[in-house]
Amino acid sequence: MPTLFKNLAELLEKVEATKKRTQTVNMVADFLKTLEPGELETAVSMILGRAFPKWNQKPLDVSWTTLNAVFRRLTRVDWSVFTEAFSNTGDIGSAAKALFEKANVRRQTTLTRQQLTIAEVRNSLEVIADTSGSGSKEKKQRLIEALFSQADPVEAKYLVKIFTGEMRTGFHEGLMEQAVAKAFDVSPKVVQHANMALGDIGETAELAKTGKQHLANLGFKVFRPVKPMLAQVADKIGEALEVHGGQTAFEYKYDGARVQIHKQGELVKVFSRRLTDVTLSLPEIVETVRQSVKADSTIMEGEVIAVDSSGFPIPFQHLMRRFKRVHGIADTAERIPLQLHLFDLLYLNGKNLVGLPYTERRKILEENVGKIHLTEQIVTDKNKVANAFLKEALDAGHEGLMAKKLDSPYTPGTRGKRWFKIKTVLEPLDLVITAAEYGYGRRHGWLSDYYFAARDEETGELLELGKTFKGLTDAEIIEMTKRLKGLAISEDRWRVVVEPKVVVEVAYNEIQRSPNYKSRMALRFARIMRIRDDKGPEDVDTIQRVREIYEKQFAKKGRYKNE
Repeated sequence: MPTLFKNLAELLEKVEATKKRTQTVNMVADFLKTLEPGELETAVSMILGRAFPKWNQKPLDVSWTTLNAVFRRLTRVDWSVFTEAFSNTGDIGSAAKALFEKANVRRQTTLTRQQLTIAEVRNSLEVIADTSGSGSKEKKQRLIEALFSQADPVEAKYLVKIFTGEMRTGFHEGLMEQAVAKAFDVSPKVVQHANMALGDIGETAELAKTGKQHLANLGFKVFRPVKPMLAQVADKIGEALEVHGGQTAFEYKYDGARVQIHKQGELVKVFSRRLTDVTLSLPEIVETVRQSVKADSTIMEGEVIAVDSSGFPIPFQHLMRRFKRVHGIADTAERIPLQLHLFDLLYLNGKNLVGLPYTERRKILEENVGKIHLTEQIVTDKNKVANAFLKEALDAGHEGLMAKKLDSPYTPGTRGKRWFKIKTVLEPLDLVITAAEYGYGRRHGWLSDYYFAARDEETGELLELGKTFKGLTDAEIIEMTKRLKGLAISEDRWRVVVEPKVVVEVAYNEIQRSPNYKSRMALRFARIMRIRDDKGPEDVDTIQRVREIYEKQFAKKGRYKNE
């Protein structure tokens, strides 16, 4: 019998209310056991706040304005019910639940209303995502209204969270790997390996139920992007040398867009760090790969940077214009020159290479590509030599250095000390805009003061760290005003609360204590360095990372934190 969406929504209510991770893993594992094979991928994706598999994230392209209009028509109650609930919880889904409870919305009686199944919800989402062309906005609204008219308040809450991608139950992908392992009696390491290879934990769950004997032997699939390996921050080159125990590979850290390139014969696809297909935005990179890469089938990683006519790097923001069409923004792509710098090789002609030491992967990459398209690199255990290389990178217009342990395997989706990124300034933070205020004087009528937040990795909650009006040009502020108004959840005379979708890189002079924010911290002299259209809200820095930086500040200054 098909599983009801109501069952999934009620599970998520329990997960949200439970603080102990072991209990939430057990609850989800028990639920997964009850599902039919064809339901598993869909349910797992939805529990994690995704409408579709991670490797196939086609956009729903549904704004809060559209959802707002649907809710007003369906519920027909005082909108203050929503705004008050949102003010109390800071959660769109919970506010929608309050609205539906107040309205007691039922287009049919309880006895005749058709209850939604998990499969029916997925089918509706697919139809909504595939609706395009003339009149698509109105068609989407009708489809969304039909879906929500069948939902009770709890179902409405989690439908909203799936539409917005903001589940915020604290149940992340790592816990889902544990739940899948427990549900189907598979080693957690095997599940982790399979998820890495398949690029989707939902598909991994399907296979764990129906063919667990194949999980351990899975290899990468070309054109199925893999989660990137991540680096920690090191304040000094000496820290990396000490942790790595001597000889270390140092490479230029470029101010560009990280890409993962897949090639099979003449077919080449390029994926962003969010695993989004950006091939159409980078035709010259595709052509470079076709001409330079000898291998028949391969998965490589690299960095694409924008350069001026002399080959000197220019700001990241110019490159991001190439990705705007892919991310649903007006296509204003400029045909600026690009360069490709490859730094890793994950897969080659049917062989998975991630378990090989970094030095071997780099050697094989060079054999198949040549040095011309590789990142600049030295290998040394000398602090003085590495610092000279750092200065060389900065003088060449790059951000700093990457430090990589020579024997390190490639570990998709994990952040560790095998890779470090080294900059000469206080590490900026990737934060998401949660609200904005209208400016004064010349900026009257523009949303120009932006509140930004980091994510609590324990709860999934977004915690604000302050606001800033510095960093963006007038043209960027005008564009940002349009974007944020399209994401508006509530608005008063001066302030607009928005869906947390727009990620910005924020620089600052210091992190200080502040009673004004729930995080109890604020960024001093914050300014926006760039808009990160290559990142989503799931990629923002954590509040735990912010606290680490806060603690380090005072260790360096040798004074008390509460002075």
